[in-house]
Amino acid sequence: MACLGKFFKAILPFVTMFLVIFAFHFTNLIFFKYYPVVVNLGLFIVFFSSIFQERTAIQKFALAIEPDAKEWVLKYTRNLTYLWSIFMFLNFLVSLITVFLSKEIWILYNGFISYMLVGLFFGIEYIIRCRLRKINEVSE
Repeated sequence: MACLGKFFKAILPFVTMFLVIFAFHFTNLIFFKYYPVVVNLGLFIVFFSSIFQERTAIQKFALAIEPDAKEWVLKYTRNLTYLWSIFMFLNFLVSLITVFLSKEIWILYNGFISYMLVGLFFGIEYIIRCRLRKINEVSE
């Protein structure tokens, strides 16, 4: 039963976003357009504000998975937090701009393009992380 709860918790953001898109598409309620703006701004605030702490948000995630993380991992994840902050801020700006554009452009960007960009960013980052891990394991 706990596994089912974890599954629902994992898909909740996606289900929520699709519900917002469908509700926006079939109603004239303008505040639905601001949902991606609020989400992207919230994620930017989480990542950016963690830069000023001893451990960034991504460093905390990394340490939760790998408590004995090497120094290069901590440096890499701190730098990665900077990149995610910039990415989320740009995504926030574009989603804000789409609020004032047509419904079709808003749906295209916030329901498809932004997710593809997040996936692409994560995919590229994952490849880089795997290569760095191999390089640093060889040098140790």
